[in-house]
Amino acid sequence: MSTFKLPDLGEGLAEAEILEWHVKVGDHVQVDQPMVSVETAKAVVEVPAPYSGVVTALRGAPGDIVLTGAPLIEFDSGTVVGSMPATSDEEFVEPAGGSPHRERGNGNAANGRAVPAARALAKRLNVDLKALAGSGRGGLITLDDVLASVNPATVLHGPAATDGAAENLRGMRRAMAHSMSLSRDQVSGSTVCDDADIHGWVAPGGYMLRLMRAMVCAWRVEPALNAWYDSSHVSRTLFAHIDLAVAIDTPGGLIVPVLRNIESKTLQQLQAALAAQKQAALQRHTAPEDLRDFTLMLSNFGTLAGRYGIPLVVPPAVAILGAGKVREDAVAIAGSVRAHRRMPLSLSFDHRCITGGEACRFLAAVIADLEKPE
Repeated sequence: MSTFKLPDLGEGLAEAEILEWHVKVGDHVQVDQPMVSVETAKAVVEVPAPYSGVVTALRGAPGDIVLTGAPLIEFDSGTVVGSMPATSDEEFVEPAGGSPHRERGNGNAANGRAVPAARALAKRLNVDLKALAGSGRGGLITLDDVLASVNPATVLHGPAATDGAAENLRGMRRAMAHSMSLSRDQVSGSTVCDDADIHGWVAPGGYMLRLMRAMVCAWRVEPALNAWYDSSHVSRTLFAHIDLAVAIDTPGGLIVPVLRNIESKTLQQLQAALAAQKQAALQRHTAPEDLRDFTLMLSNFGTLAGRYGIPLVVPPAVAILGAGKVREDAVAIAGSVRAHRRMPLSLSFDHRCITGGEACRFLAAVIADLEKPE
């Protein structure tokens, strides 16, 4: 009997939601045959079978959240391919004061043994893990154990709902909660705002393409904002290319795919790349590799509503530009008042490694390029 555990799908999250099983108990599967569709970090990923053999058990149903390293499916013998599977007698745990690792699961429980996601939640809710009795194998503390120990209102950061049951965040919304928690815990944020007068544009519209071009120009003036910050080593990494994360609103929630090397692309190439990512996002087909390793961020929230905002930086990136709704403003020009179309801009940055001067120079360069007629 072999147990296949949910592998790390390379997106930095400790869990995935089962969307659909493509096999059932009793099926004979071949190596690399699509086995189950899961959603994690906003992308739908098909997990292939690592063995050739007969399915003896499915460890979860559609809608269940499975932790990375937790049992997913069991087979009757078979051949292992690659290194994704873990042996059936290991647990993916994080002991008190230690780092996550795999350890043997047969034995007595040790105080504070918990999966990483449970430890992170316990820290946020001020739950003492040593006071909990884990329900997992060998006394392992799970997310459910932590949640069961607190008042639901504490988890929701407010009074409990009175007109319906609490709804667990799933898929894109769950990933958004994870990213925003990272931003809250790891970024010292600051925001500067200004307006770009775009009344002289020869061809109105095309805001996203002009914004991306302006960000490339600003990066050449002030490269400090296209970087990663490592708080553990108090160090930064500057990049010689821009991988831009672009926020896309979809019916299922926010998704932020990455456009690679935008500094080397023409406006036509950028338009094609952006269209392809929008289509993939709407169809929930965004590839996992298209959701990570961004160096700079952009949110054009003005296509919906809003003038200024405080966009949140997701680490390890250090800056995000937000563009508000373009409108006509009353502008004083040579002693008279005229109506000009202006784009409000909000630049948020991690003040631990970005100075106010660097942020303002970057924003000024964005404005200078946006105010060009074409």
